[in-house]
Amino acid sequence: MADSTNSSLAETSADSLLAAYDLDYEVPVDEIPDTTQGRAFFVATIVIAVVLVGIMLVCGVGNSLFIVSLARYKQLRNLTSLLIANLAVSDILVAVVCCPFLLDYYVVKQLSWDHGLLLCASTNYLRTVSLYVSTNALLAIAVDRYMAILYPLRPRMKHQTAYCLILTVWIVPIVISIPSAYMASETTYPHEAGRTHKTFCAQIWPVDQQVYYRSYFLFVFALEFVGPVIVMTVCYSQISRELWFKNMPGFQTEQIRKRLQRRRRTVVVLILVLVAYVLCWAPYYGFTLLRDFYPTLISRDRNSLVAFYIIECIAMSNGVINTLCFVSFRNNTKCLRTVSKFPLRSVTFVAGKKKSADDGDVRTSSLRVSEELKRAP
Repeated sequence: MADSTNSSLAETSADSLLAAYDLDYEVPVDEIPDTTQGRAFFVATIVIAVVLVGIMLVCGVGNSLFIVSLARYKQLRNLTSLLIANLAVSDILVAVVCCPFLLDYYVVKQLSWDHGLLLCASTNYLRTVSLYVSTNALLAIAVDRYMAILYPLRPRMKHQTAYCLILTVWIVPIVISIPSAYMASETTYPHEAGRTHKTFCAQIWPVDQQVYYRSYFLFVFALEFVGPVIVMTVCYSQISRELWFKNMPGFQTEQIRKRLQRRRRTVVVLILVLVAYVLCWAPYYGFTLLRDFYPTLISRDRNSLVAFYIIECIAMSNGVINTLCFVSFRNNTKCLRTVSKFPLRSVTFVAGKKKSADDGDVRTSSLRVSEELKRAP
């Protein structure tokens, strides 16, 4: 997940950090609150621990099963499933690489980082890349579904174009996330007398670069949140209009009705994924805008930082929601009886090949694929 806006706009040394806090936020040094004390922070650590452990278990295991199934069975590989695989890979990176360090930082050490600057920068960078890869993949899926359903007679995307699209899904985040690594810093900040100092790990933008930071944040906010949400909303609105509110000409056979039903189920899940994305990340971006552009409104609140950590955890939980939607949808109790059946039958929803006009070629139904997979060695 991303920590691209986790900046206090301060100098990198402890003294300059305190001075900048007094200058930027109009809070005297002796009034800087210790956010690691009190019931609010204790509750926040529990929430953070539950979310991070959930991400490691659900995203790590669930997405790994999905990727293994996709790698094993060639008949499951189409553009949509490959785009979902990008979501899975980005979530696995966060679950396996970032979450253990974040759990130690937020919960065990209570906001004290002792893993070095390299891991601090790497964790911030991977979280940021993962967020933008997920956003771009969801955008690509929406556009692909839009073209397939509204223009079914047009030829589908060629393999070379599809690979270029997937490459773009990764290259753009890799490039625009560089500041999250470059500006990452370890900053020691003091507590009350008798307490040990702690080390803060996040992006630390110098005070004299506020204009650059705010310009960068607004650019990323528009490119990786506002723009994609608008495009996805338009795509799914048009798709919904096509599938639910438009009369289909001619006689509808049972096969056509089943195909329409499958499409509707797919679109419903994708819309739920979009809604979950907005509900999870809108509070994060909203709080960040308020914090970095109007800091005096929240800086005196002792629990403002605690509130941000909880909001950040809500945002990070979006990966869990995506995994549950894409992997567990259409699973029934029979599929959960054995571990081996779970990844195979669940992926038929998102990657199952079927005979339909939007795929541009002759394919078997998702039910047929499930049966074939169970017989496969």
